[in-house]
Amino acid sequence: MRTITSDRLLLRPWHDDDAEFLLDLESRWEVVRFLGAHPAVMRTRQDALASIRRRRAVDHPVQGIWLITAADGVPVGNLLLKPIPLSAGEPTGGPDEVEIGWHLHPDAWGLGYATEAAEAALRDAFGRGLARVVAVTDPGNHASQAVCRRLGMTALGRTAKYYDAVHELFEMAPD
Repeated sequence: MRTITSDRLLLRPWHDDDAEFLLDLESRWEVVRFLGAHPAVMRTRQDALASIRRRRAVDHPVQGIWLITAADGVPVGNLLLKPIPLSAGEPTGGPDEVEIGWHLHPDAWGLGYATEAAEAALRDAFGRGLARVVAVTDPGNHASQAVCRRLGMTALGRTAKYYDAVHELFEMAPD
């Protein structure tokens, strides 16, 4: 998987050496509380290693799951660009059912890293031919909704189309 850069950040593949950071990141309820229909904190280094293996398994020329690091190499979070799971009973999605998402360590909140990382990933993905991307946020996740707006994503309202849960839906296509 490729790396993606921005002015202050590097998005790179996850390595086993990143397990301690991932465990620290995802063992925090304030970080995972909006992730998935049934959020849960990560408990062990083995869980982190298994999660890193799943992240590396996304083998695609456009999509991926990246570790976000600051310019000095310090890990700050996670960014994903991958197929989005449809809720039960939804018709099969097409190739445009790709989501972007992020979660950052609390030490990195409020520094503009989520927006900057997402901008870099979207620029790369649209440049490689991705036609559309969606983002879904928990209705209470106002911080991620603000990132979606800063990215220029269009708010489409609430939907239960994905993840078997109600979300605020945003979308974006290349200019």
